[in-house]
Amino acid sequence: MTTDRPAGDLGRKLREARERKGVSLRQIANSTKIAASVLEGLERNDISRLPGGIFGRAFVRSFASEIGLDPEAIIQEFIAQFPDDVVTAGHPQTRQFEDREALESNRRMTSTFAWLIALSIPIAAVVVYFTAYRQAPSATVEAPSVESAPPPASSAAPVRDADATGADQPPARGLAGAAAPGQLTVTIAVKRASWVSATVDEQKQLSRTLQPGEPQTFVIRRELALTAGDAGAVTLTINGMPVKPLGKSGEMVTVRVTPANFTDYLAVR
Repeated sequence: MTTDRPAGDLGRKLREARERKGVSLRQIANSTKIAASVLEGLERNDISRLPGGIFGRAFVRSFASEIGLDPEAIIQEFIAQFPDDVVTAGHPQTRQFEDREALESNRRMTSTFAWLIALSIPIAAVVVYFTAYRQAPSATVEAPSVESAPPPASSAAPVRDADATGADQPPARGLAGAAAPGQLTVTIAVKRASWVSATVDEQKQLSRTLQPGEPQTFVIRRELALTAGDAGAVTLTINGMPVKPLGKSGEMVTVRVTPANFTDYLAVR
């Protein structure tokens, strides 16, 4: 929404500070991971693209830091110019949206798990058949048998999921174990309460505040789009391997992980 009665002209102040520093909106967008359209809206005193509450203020704080302004002073001006509840307290419908998204996510997760179970049964049958066939002695060939090399052991580390009480969740273990070659098993956890959004293969799977001890595990076939409201609080593992820090404490960061680029995020390659 664009206010028609601003108490000040914060957008102009931000634009002039950026121009004095000689940086473009695109450069700031790249360094802060905030969309250039959101930054441009702020310079026009248009906050319609900002998320509500603390996350919107985090965008403004990051913008101010990048252009050399006092973040706390800018936040006070921001609240004074836009005193609506949507800025100071957050969108009033956010909790209802999160609850609906969580319910829909659970339904999709259950459907996905059932599909994976149905797919794994014939695959397991084929594996058992060929394993037994290779180990069975030949009754018709008298030539000396040649000992074959053992099949390579799987390099994928086991992934453990837990609910808010720390109890193991069988569905999460099933999802983690279902990652095939060309797919990824990604576990998201937080060190402190933090808002996280995860879109898996273009399907929204998570959009809420996670608590410590409440990891979430997903199987990625094409892409994971992850947004962390507090990058310093979020930790990832990919196929059981640790991932480098996503960003600084209090910084909002969006990353996109695919089977083609996931090694760029690993702490040890």
